[in-house]
Amino acid sequence: VQLVESGGGLVQPGGSLRLSCAASGFTFSNYHMSWYRQTPGKEREFVATIPSADGSTNYADSVKGRFTISRDNAKNTVYLQMNSLKPEDTATYYCRTSNRFGGYWGQGTQVTVSS
Repeated sequence: VQLVESGGGLVQPGGSLRLSCAASGFTFSNYHMSWYRQTPGKEREFVATIPSADGSTNYADSVKGRFTISRDNAKNTVYLQMNSLKPEDTATYYCRTSNRFGGYWGQGTQVTVSS
């Protein structure tokens, strides 16, 4: 299993970014995918999740209405569209999936929201 995030960067408050997570090594369409984030000295926190098949996406209250998770099974990629970004969204963002053998993380991509 390999997960590779990209799309992070520096953005001003109120701006937008789209993160991508390219997956390989497993049947992507069969698995739920999630985004988490972490800042130094804090635990990694849940951001959003999308099921493998039809079903509801879920979001942390702190990002609801501003972030949208989506997936393209043909490209084995999950996305996180982030709008109306705030300084408190600054973090390293990770994608994650899991199967019966355990959980898998990417290396993360840094998002910095600052003027």
